[in-house]
Formats: sequence, C-alpha cells, structure tokens
Amino acid sequence: MKTAAPPREAMVLTPEHVPIRLFPAGLGARFFALMVDAVIILGLTVLLSSILGVLSGLRMVISFVLAWGYHVYFETRHQGRSIGKRICGLRVVDGRGLPITFQQSFVRNIVRVVDSAPLFYGAGALVSLLDRHARRLGDIAADTLVIEEHEAADPTKAIADARRFNSLQTPRVLRRLRRQVGLEEREFLLELVLRADALEPQARFDLMEEVGAYYRRTLEVEDANLSGENLVRGLLSVLYTDRS
Repeated sequence: MKTAAPPREAMVLTPEHVPIRLFPAGLGARFFALMVDAVIILGLTVLLSSILGVLSGLRMVISFVLAWGYHVYFETRHQGRSIGKRICGLRVVDGRGLPITFQQSFVRNIVRVVDSAPLFYGAGALVSLLDRHARRLGDIAADTLVIEEHEAADPTKAIADARRFNSLQTPRVLRRLRRQVGLEEREFLLELVLRADALEPQARFDLMEEVGAYYRRTLEVEDANLSGENLVRGLLSVLYTDRS
C-alpha cells in the first residue's frame, strides 16, 4: 500500500538574499493541532454561551467569531502559533518565511469556510494532498505556510561555541574591532551564525567566505589558516565576550 509522500522542503530567500530551508508540516500534525484548537474553541463557546444565556442563533455567531478571532489572535500575536500548533511544534509563516501579517491571517482564516467543506476540512485536506508544500486553500490565497518548528538556536551557545577560535584575540585586532565594528554589525554576525545551520551547504560556505574576507581585509587579520566561517565565529566570540 502506497503512502503519501512527505511535503517537500520549501526554499525561500531571506532579506539578505540567502536561501534558507523551511519544512512544511504534514497533514497528521496539522490535523492533531486543529483538533486541539477545535476543542478549546468549543469549550470557550459553551462557556461564553452559558454565561450570557444566549439563544442558539446567537450562539452560532459567537462560535464563528471565536473560531476566527482565536486563530487570528494567536497567529499575529504569538508568532504564528495557536495552542494546538505550539503543542505540535508547528508555526504559520508567510511564503518568504517571515512572520505572518494581520492581512494574511485574515485571509487564511476567512477561507477556512471553504476549506472546511463539505465535511470537517475535506476540501482543505484534498488540496493539501495535491499541493507540494501541503498548503490548504487558505494558505495558498494568503501566501502562507505551516512549517515544523525546529529548536531555536541559542545565542549563548553560539557565542560559547565560537570561543575556541581565539587567534583573533591580539591587541591590534581587538583595537580595530572596538573602533570599527558597531552594534548593527554585531547583530548581523550573531544572526548569521544563528542561521548558519539552516542554510544550504554551498550558500553557507559562500556567504561565510564573503563575510570573512571582508573582515579579514578590514581588520588586517593575519591568520591565513582561519576559514571564513571560523573567522566569523571568532569575531562573534570576541565581540560578545570582550569586557575591556
């Protein structure tokens, strides 16, 4: 018996035009997250209806508003993660891997009405099976993507791991670093190291070599055996651990 192929990786470009890999979530994880959210929304609807003592017609309106508002709130205010998605390790992002906007969340959740037809997301599930990134109609209309959320990189660990590249800690290089490398460049180097594992190997090598070559010239680094990536990581360590 053939099983459905897993969604393909999505390649997107960061604002720095560097390719980065995203991993679209499969139908199983999305369905479980949806069930968790549906139970929470149902519980909120019953609770609110009992408190207000509303009629059945108004209860339907409350249910719709809660179902729509619940998803929009969590997607725009909690980094694309509803409670169900957080439990399942999923996140909604826009088609470029950036945080989802209110307009995108509005569109993808309004289209839930179509996705849920004819019976509990039948249309959405069918479209997800046919789409190479497992998107439902709402995702396609809003240019969004539900991805697996891999463990976030730890800046402290990234800096600590870079400490072994200590050939940059010479008085001359340290003086130039303090004079020439500002806050924005520090943040850029930290972001680059944090994103490194998600980059394609060739893109990672090329970018690190380019950045490393720039700082090798600017700071007059003499260690010819230091690769571009090790130079970048060494600079990061010096910048964030130098207390003098």
